[in-house]
Amino acid sequence: MANDINRVFMIGRLTKDPDLRYTQGGTSVASFSIANNRSYTAQNERKEAVSYFNCIAWGKSGEVIAQHCKKGQRIGIEGRLQQRSWQDQGGQKRNTVEVVVENFQFLDAKGQGGERVEYAPAPGKEQNAQIEDSSQAPQFYPDNDSTPHFSDDDIPF
Repeated sequence: MANDINRVFMIGRLTKDPDLRYTQGGTSVASFSIANNRSYTAQNERKEAVSYFNCIAWGKSGEVIAQHCKKGQRIGIEGRLQQRSWQDQGGQKRNTVEVVVENFQFLDAKGQGGERVEYAPAPGKEQNAQIEDSSQAPQFYPDNDSTPHFSDDDIPF
């Protein structure tokens, strides 16, 4: 069976410091979200819109991101979308779509609060741990039901 295409390329700013955790098996996983701004024109007026995307990075990728990246820093990510389902503590079925980061680059130059770090896993190395039982999936994704719209000037960093 042929594979379909599932690729994501995105640049944004971290909305908070990455959260590094470990599975019961000892695999590291970093979770973070990025704000991605876009400009558009409506009725001859320039407008800004922001979207927030939850991201996870497994293994060494997650460790490097957690070590070197902080809230407000720009990051370029490449990866794939992943959908997960689980049942919360109240018995409700929950779903999420997140970006599984496979390659990344920190985009802030030295002196702007960040280091220039590039990371891509070595060919043939599996970076993504698979969670077969969704009840074991980490439950630490930010809830952004109320999505405000703001420009770079509104961000206090």
